[in-house]
Parts: sequence; structure tokens; C-alpha cells
Amino acid sequence: MTAPTSRRATILAGAVPARRRVATVLAGVVPAHRRVATALAGAVPARRRAVLAAVTVRGVALTGLVAVVGLLPWLSGKDPALGLLRARSAEQEPTPEALAAIRADLGLDAGPWGLLGDWGAGLLRGDLGVSWVSGTDVLPTVAAGLGVSVTLMGAALGVALVVGSLLAAPALVRGRPTAGAVAAALASLPEFLLSLVLLVVAGVWLGLLPTSGWAGPAHLVLPAVALGVPAGALLGRLVADAVPPVLEEAWAELWRGAGTSRARITRAALRRALPSLVPQIGLVVVGLTGGAVAVETVFAVPGIGRTALGAAKAQDLPLLQGCVLALLLLGLLVGGAASLVRRRLLGPALREAGLSLPPPRPTRVSAAVPLLLATVLAGVIGWGLLRDPYAVDVASRLAGPSATHPLGADALGRDVLARLGHGAASTVGTAAAVTALSCLVALVLGFLPGATAGLADIANALPPVIVGLLVAAVTGPGAGAAALAVTLVSWPPLAAHAAALAQEVRASRFLQAQRALGAGPLWIVTRHVLPSVAGPVARHAVLRLPGVALALASLGFLGLGAQPPSPEWGLLLDESADYVERAPVAALAPAAALAMLAALAVRLSHASPTGRIRRTAPVPGKAGPVAAPRS
Repeated sequence: MTAPTSRRATILAGAVPARRRVATVLAGVVPAHRRVATALAGAVPARRRAVLAAVTVRGVALTGLVAVVGLLPWLSGKDPALGLLRARSAEQEPTPEALAAIRADLGLDAGPWGLLGDWGAGLLRGDLGVSWVSGTDVLPTVAAGLGVSVTLMGAALGVALVVGSLLAAPALVRGRPTAGAVAAALASLPEFLLSLVLLVVAGVWLGLLPTSGWAGPAHLVLPAVALGVPAGALLGRLVADAVPPVLEEAWAELWRGAGTSRARITRAALRRALPSLVPQIGLVVVGLTGGAVAVETVFAVPGIGRTALGAAKAQDLPLLQGCVLALLLLGLLVGGAASLVRRRLLGPALREAGLSLPPPRPTRVSAAVPLLLATVLAGVIGWGLLRDPYAVDVASRLAGPSATHPLGADALGRDVLARLGHGAASTVGTAAAVTALSCLVALVLGFLPGATAGLADIANALPPVIVGLLVAAVTGPGAGAAALAVTLVSWPPLAAHAAALAQEVRASRFLQAQRALGAGPLWIVTRHVLPSVAGPVARHAVLRLPGVALALASLGFLGLGAQPPSPEWGLLLDESADYVERAPVAALAPAAALAMLAALAVRLSHASPTGRIRRTAPVPGKAGPVAAPRS
């Protein structure tokens, strides 16, 4: 018994220091818990400050923009009373007495700031004022127009989801990105030209659907298709780019090895890619409402965009302010909903740095495809440059293709091929410059998502037409004004993309290890985050180049861009829109050129210049930056 007793005593004697060590560890845990609690307590005010900053940015931007709209007549240097007199009665002489009566009736004598203050005071009471032209309350008119546009947006979104699903299906089934030329061509279709084609074919020739008005579900079909097809092509392109790289992640390989069905893996990959896509989808949704001005005009739909355009032309400030305010609030609402959905989808992934992002994977594209597209487009443009775009041949008005006029002639007898070639420099060159500037702005603002999220929502909610009106009021209409207006509203999708990618890259485990090794913030941003974000955003910008060209064309279509007799492609579409049934080639030639430009942009953006895929994400076991999936 002596030996076991001595051994037990030895064990008990050694347990005392062990207990002391445990007590010491437990004593150290308490301060650790206190530090965690302190950190969590400090995180709450930080989050509140971030929310407060975002709300402040939205409020300041909203107030400033509404104020600019209210100052529109004074910014333009024109007499608002004269514009209202012409809007009310074009035949009445603008005598000093008549103008003075209008100023006294509307309170214009108080000046722009007094008038703006009165409108703001009424807004706090829920009163948007009275229309200067019709004399009716603004609120019911804005509510009715917004209801029509939201209904049209819902129908167009349904069409877009169907089109996007069909275009993304091959990439989801095969598990690798497609070249996307078809999606790019559809996305580059001008909505107003597509509206005219649908109106002529389905409405006039076939008589299947009504061509104008808003009296029932049948009137909804053609406008929804015209808006939904280009939007669906864009969504399909984004999904087809984002999902295939996700299917190469380790979890997908494990699921395949475990015998999980392909459909379930694809659904999981789609959910994994959705956080990067949700901001883009939100921007598309808002664009379906605010960007439907041309479609609403073609089909005589009494939506909010058409109402705002009419109010701007008539200088009906209360109605214009009400329409812009409704569009901005809708944009903020959709943007906020997209942020909540994205945060819900991510869950604790960002907080726990649990993301393992796949590398961007450019599609191997035969060099013959972009070379063929570039050759055809350059050949047509070069052939047109050899011809006179201003020569008028009255005998050839609206003539079809012939040896004299290979693409026909317009309503004045001018050669369409010549005008198409000479208009390429202004259209494509301006679009490229706007795209490059928007990409640069997006890369800068994408790293400040908290401060710029509200501003991006507001910029995206504004149709380019409204911004074009504001810019043209200060600088006058022209190509430069149109380029500035499109630049001001084209950066939000790219900035949202950059912000989403930067957030995910910063949360990767690789960068967590870099910080633990002592890497500074500047080193991480310049050597890892920026290279991983810049490539996908630049490819996204190239994909949007045809859309920028379309925005410039739409401003030219409405008289806010390049002015006649310029051969700018938007003006060509405008000049041929009324004769699309008699001279379809003249109307479709600029649209075909834009479609070829879009297909070429897609091919070049996804082709690997060396024939090999460049990895910017680390292979397991190797060091290297982590890249985010393209979207």
C-alpha cells in the first residue's frame, strides 16, 4: 500500500500546479471575453455610423438633385414664363403683360429659391403642388404614371427572366462560360427600334395586338417585350459568366464525388453566385422603369418616364419635380432591397472570412470569330467613308439597296452606307471614351461602397433622358452634353460590381493571412485587391460599350445629342424610325452595326490573348491573390 499511496500523493502534488495553470488560463479568459464584448459594443456604433452615412448621402444627393430640377429654367437662362405661355397657348403673343400675369399667377416673382422653398414646404405636407400647364394636382398624376410604369416593369421583368434563363441555360448545363455573342446582340438592340419593329409587324401587319394606349393586358405585351428582351439578354450574360467558375470550386468537386445530382449542384452554384449578381439585377429592375421613356413614347403609354419628358419640355416644374422624386424614391427602394437580399444571401460569410472565390476564367475563343466580325464592320465603315454622306439625291428617296446605294437611301435621298461609315467615329469613339471614364470612376468609387451606395442608387434611378435635359439646359444640346449625361448615369452598375468583388476579395482567407503576416492596407489593395477587381470590371465595361452607344443614340433620337445633319448613328435611327415599314434596310443598318459591335465586344472581352487562361487566384497550397467570380 505504501507505493500506491506515494504515487497518489505525487499525482495530487502535481495536480496543484495544474489547477493553478487552469485557474490562470480561466482568469485570462475573462478579460478576453471582456475584450470581445467591448469590440462588439464598439461595432454597434460603427454600424450605426455606416447606416447614418449612407442615409445622409442619399438625402443630400436627393435634395440636391431635386433642387437642380427646380432651378432648371434659370440654369438654362430662359424665361420660364415664356416657356409656359408657349406650352399653354402657342398662338398667344408673348407680350410683357401676358408674361407678367403668368409670373404673378405662379409666384415666379419670388425667384427660384423662394419658389423652391415653397415647393419643399408643401412636400412636407404631402403636397406636390399644382401643374403649371394643366392646373391639376401633381400627386395623382405622378401616382398614376408610377403605377403604370411599375406594372410595365413587372411584365418586362418577367420577359427578361425568361429570356435570361434561355440564354444562360447552355452555360449552366455545360458548366463553362459561352462566348455570348447572341446575348450581346440582343442586349444591344435599341428599345425604341425594337418597339417600332414590334409595332409594325405584330400590330400593323398581323393585327395581333394593340399598338398604342393603356386599356388592358393586351396593351402590355408589346412594350414589355421591347423592354424585356435587351434586359434579359444582359441578365443571361451575367449569369452565364458568374456560375461556371463557381462550379470549379472544391465543394462542387466533393458534391460530384458524393453522387449529388447535377441539378442540385447547379442550383447551389447559382445561389453562391447570386450575391455578386443581386446589385446588377437591382440596377436592371430600376432601369426598366426609369429607362422606358422611348418605349412609352412609341406605344403612347402614360408612364412616369413619358410624363417626366413631357413636363421637362413644357418646363412644368412641379410635375417634373414630382416625377423625378418618384423615380429617385423607387431607385432607393429597389437599391435598399437589393442590399438586404445580398446581405441575407451572404449570411456570416463575410464576417467569418469563409469565402473561397474562384478565379476568373476567360473563354477560349477562336481568333477567326472576332477577326471576321472586325473585318466586316471595318469593311462596311471603310466603304462608307469613301462616299459622300451629305449628297442629296431626291429621285432616290427611301430607295432600297442597289448598286448606287448598297444600303439604300434615307428620306432625303442621302446614301445610308455613307452616313453609317462617317457616323462610326463619333458614335463608337464617344461611346469608348464614356465607357473608359465610367470604368475609372467605378474603380475609384467601388472601394467606397458605404459612401457611394446611395449616390449610385440615385444615379441609376435617373433616365439618361432626364439627365440629358438637365445637362443640355446648362451647356446646350450637342454631342458633348450627351456624353456627359451618359457618363453621369453609366457608372453605377460598374461601381456595384467593383464593390461586390472588392468586398468578397477582402474577406478571403488568403488576405487574412497577408494581414497576419504584416502586409499593410496599401500593399493589399494595390497588389491583390485591385488586380483581382480591375480585370472583371474592365470586361464588364467592354460589355456595356454597346449599351453606352445606345444611350447616346437615344439622346440623339430625342434631339439632346448630336444635331442634324450629323451622321451619328442615333440620328440615323431617329431619321429612319418613321419609315421603317417602307425602307427597313435603312432603319436596320445602324441597329445591325450596333449588334455587330456588341458581338465583337463580347468576343474580345472573353478571349484569352495568349491562348492560355491566366490564373489570378491561388491554387491550393500555393500563394497568390484571390480573384472574384465575374458577373
